[in-house]
Amino acid sequence: MNNSINPSTNLPPLISWEEGGETRTARWRSESGMSAPKRVMIADDTITADTAYRLACEGTAMLWRGDFQNARQLLQAMARRISKKPRKTNKKAVAKTENKSPAFAFHLHRQAQSQRARVLGMLLLPFESDYRIPLRRAPNVQLACSEVYGASEEPFVISFRELLGLISAHEWRKNGLLVSVLGERIHPHYGVFAPIREEYIDLLAKTPLPTKLTSLAFDIGTGTGVLSLMLARRGVKHIIATDQDPRALTCARENMVRLGLSQQIEVIQADLFPPGQAPLIICNPPWVPARPSSPIEFAVYDPENRMLRGFLNGLAAHLTVDGEGWLILSDLAEHLGLRTRAELQTMIDTAGLKVLGRLDVKATHPKATDGTDLLHAARAAEVTSLWRLAKN
Repeated sequence: MNNSINPSTNLPPLISWEEGGETRTARWRSESGMSAPKRVMIADDTITADTAYRLACEGTAMLWRGDFQNARQLLQAMARRISKKPRKTNKKAVAKTENKSPAFAFHLHRQAQSQRARVLGMLLLPFESDYRIPLRRAPNVQLACSEVYGASEEPFVISFRELLGLISAHEWRKNGLLVSVLGERIHPHYGVFAPIREEYIDLLAKTPLPTKLTSLAFDIGTGTGVLSLMLARRGVKHIIATDQDPRALTCARENMVRLGLSQQIEVIQADLFPPGQAPLIICNPPWVPARPSSPIEFAVYDPENRMLRGFLNGLAAHLTVDGEGWLILSDLAEHLGLRTRAELQTMIDTAGLKVLGRLDVKATHPKATDGTDLLHAARAAEVTSLWRLAKN
């Protein structure tokens, strides 16, 4: 069995299994970065949740041949077994970490997330080359799949868990997400960070914007384009939004067109800065300096502060004489012991920048008040800030 990508063709890996007295194969696809399973067996409506959970924990994937809705129920049953008595279990886990560092709790949390994803990812679904699922009571997911995978030329297999992610992303893309401070719906695409927490957008809306900064702005790492849209609504005449992710570029452009602001906002592909200088440059980099475990997590994790350092180190060269750089950053990493305030200040100083001011807002998301969460102490203390920076 070949579970590696062929470098000469860049094709997805093959998985294989025994069925009907013969060995069969299919391409393995995973946008979430899950490795192709090494052991695959056929499963149907006769398998019990306990058996499926045991097999998944042992590393055996199950390619489903039964009713689609029964597979959904089986996945939910497996998830319940992972989360059995969550409140009691989480309280014990929190107690075990009380004498440990915040970074220890963070890595324990990520380890649990990774294990959960691995186990639930072991329930697999077959797909035809046109994105049809050849199972009883299977929904039509052709549009959701084509939005993520593009054109398909052959049958393939993905995890049920990944399909649920595709469907959820499709619904968000179709219906949009209301950003109240903007007064508009933003339509995120699969793999593009969605503005579900509005604190950082609210900061941008409330920070005083002098007239001298409104002729041109750069939005570094635009994602859905929500911050560019906010700047446009605040009167910035021209905005250049950059990103290096093709999905983010497509997403941002569609949001600009939908809101009638494509003439005011230019979206270009770039790793951080576009050419030239601007009086206002904004950036909302990933907040946590940790290694992503999948491509999708690059929207959340910034390994070794790469994007943060890149923005700070390049800011002075791209600002006009009296320009300002607005850095929007949570201090969650500081409470997790992954970056200190002194280290952040050193980055700012080393880049030849000075702090003109800072606007802060407390976190308001539900996990900030969830005492059973392993990261509760850090989340409860979290503050998101807009740092106003200028050339030193």
